[in-house]
Amino acid sequence: MVKALSGEDVSKCYQCGKCSAGCPIASEMEILPNRIIRLIQINSKDTVLSSSTIWLCASCETCFTRCPEEIDLVRVMDVLRRLSLEEGYRCPEEGILRFNRFFLASVKNYGRVHELGLMMKYNLASRQPFKDLGQGIALFRRGKIPLRPQRIKGMDQIKGIFAKSKPFLEREASGGGGR
Repeated sequence: MVKALSGEDVSKCYQCGKCSAGCPIASEMEILPNRIIRLIQINSKDTVLSSSTIWLCASCETCFTRCPEEIDLVRVMDVLRRLSLEEGYRCPEEGILRFNRFFLASVKNYGRVHELGLMMKYNLASRQPFKDLGQGIALFRRGKIPLRPQRIKGMDQIKGIFAKSKPFLEREASGGGGR
């Protein structure tokens, strides 16, 4: 199933561990990336799809760069997140889904991320409204965070992209089912 959806042949993985050794988020993961691949190989679907690891992947592609078999683990993780939602698993990392919703709403409305709005909405929803205040003020003073969002040209293209991905985005917005 993963191969059909991602185009990646995870059976080629021989568990060298280079993906996990180079992963900047590995210390936060309950299951290391190479172990996720192994669990896929042995059809341990519930363990994989209920894992927080698939949600913590930062998609930095360090794993892909280091993999001697050139397995694109970022694609695999994307597919696993999609399958997790489609099959009704709950995301154990609620903050990630919340952040993703606010991020996508910003891109949908402006064609780009409005950092100030994203930061404020996320922190308010997380009930930590002053969490990044010091950092935000410092960035604002340096002119790094504009007060007003700016729309890009070509918003019609952005709207088209969101229209095509609407079914998936609706499933994702619901946070999956309840496993």
